[in-house]
Amino acid sequence: MDIFNRFEACILSGAIGDAWGSSYENEVIVDDSNIYYLGGKSTKPRKWCITDDTQLTLATCEALLIENFDPEKLIDTFITYYRSNKLTGIGAATLKAILDKEAGFHWTQAGRTGEYAAGNGAAMRIAPLAFYSNITREDVFNACAITHKNDEAFAGTLAVYLSIKAILNSEWDGINNLFDIIIPQLPDTNVRDRLIEINNYTSKATIPEIAKLGNNGYVVNSIPLAIFCSTKILDLGLEKMFQQIINSGGDTDTNASIAGQISGTLIGTENIPAGLLSKLQSLHEYSWIKEVIDNSRFN
Repeated sequence: MDIFNRFEACILSGAIGDAWGSSYENEVIVDDSNIYYLGGKSTKPRKWCITDDTQLTLATCEALLIENFDPEKLIDTFITYYRSNKLTGIGAATLKAILDKEAGFHWTQAGRTGEYAAGNGAAMRIAPLAFYSNITREDVFNACAITHKNDEAFAGTLAVYLSIKAILNSEWDGINNLFDIIIPQLPDTNVRDRLIEINNYTSKATIPEIAKLGNNGYVVNSIPLAIFCSTKILDLGLEKMFQQIINSGGDTDTNASIAGQISGTLIGTENIPAGLLSKLQSLHEYSWIKEVIDNSRFN
């Protein structure tokens, strides 16, 4: 499978997870099968809609079209997207970074710091960097730091990057242990500790079981869960994996998006279910998604 196929599947699968999960975000799923509803149970209308998970990933793709990675170019691309009304549901850290940069702050001084910067916003958009051979660990750090200046946020971002790199470098084939590959490369953080904790579960551990450790937008909860979900892709397939992530609640769009990016990289475009792809293609943003994918070139 060539790198472009993997890249396309990464972006498309991430967008599918984002769009599907967006209408379930922070919704608590309860088993009410034994409850009788007079007149029948009303159902909430569900609408697929991409959010900043996909939008900022596309912005990252566009920023990488220059010869070398430049964190200032990346935040400037985010600003362009923001001013063009191409961002939906933007996180507080990213919004602060955009406004700070526009106010004249250098990118190293923009964004959030401290515990409030420990979100999953940087990790959800890091995937494109993994497809470029000249990206360094410092680049990953800077790509995170333009919005999230926090050790946990960096560890989560690095974990996603390393997961995709493990596929591209033929280190992880979906059968061997991904956690054993990425854990030794992570700094000593709570993200790393959570990954170790999950790795100590039996191989029969399920997505609902691991989701009980945490599934919200806190990077220590979100990223280890999303990576674990991606390791179930060969057993479940993309559709069942997404359904279990969504049924587990929490930050469903980002968790599904990141799991989709990693899983898509592994399985390629030919293994994206036609029904899911058709739903994505029905969105008016699909032409934009496909254009960004087609314009991307790797070095």
